[in-house]
Amino acid sequence: MARRSVSTSRNGRRDAPYTSESLLAVAVEVFVERGYDGTSMEDLARAAGITKSSIYHHVRGKEELLRLAVGRALDALFAALDEPPAREGRAVDRLQYVVRRAAEVLVDELPYVTLLLRVRGNTETERWALERRREFDHRIAALVGQAIEDGDLRSDVDPRLATRLLFGMINSISEWYRPGRGRTRQHIADAVVRLAFDGLRKPSSTR
Repeated sequence: MARRSVSTSRNGRRDAPYTSESLLAVAVEVFVERGYDGTSMEDLARAAGITKSSIYHHVRGKEELLRLAVGRALDALFAALDEPPAREGRAVDRLQYVVRRAAEVLVDELPYVTLLLRVRGNTETERWALERRREFDHRIAALVGQAIEDGDLRSDVDPRLATRLLFGMINSISEWYRPGRGRTRQHIADAVVRLAFDGLRKPSSTR
């Protein structure tokens, strides 16, 4: 992954001071590239072009950066669940909206969601992130179950399995999507919705 270009002085340190937001963006790039466990504070300082002590002006350590990063991805996903189209109307329409928004969030917040998908539960922050991901999955599975009860989705697919398959497809975008290569967020979200709901809807449904 290409590193962020920064303006540096003769001693290799960055001329302009980092903000918390720009430091977080660099940290996420390094975490995704090297893995969280494989990243040291020295690695982060080198990538940012600042000293370790400068990093500590913004955060207590790399785990706080991890929490900020995965929290950003999780907040965006949960925010989609609270948008009016996700809370009003038939369950199948709400589900379709959330699936579309989840694909859009992944594209919009690509490095942050990519990092979220790679946490393994080795730290307190990672375990917190995994628990929130499970909560999100449960809310989606409940929507799938309601849409099945409403008769809008086929009944021969378990809601939890359907949720795993839906988000397995969405999450795989993080492995191949790169901005600026001809595929817009709308194209990707449209494709996800078509592929998912053409298979999930009951054959006789005309909704």
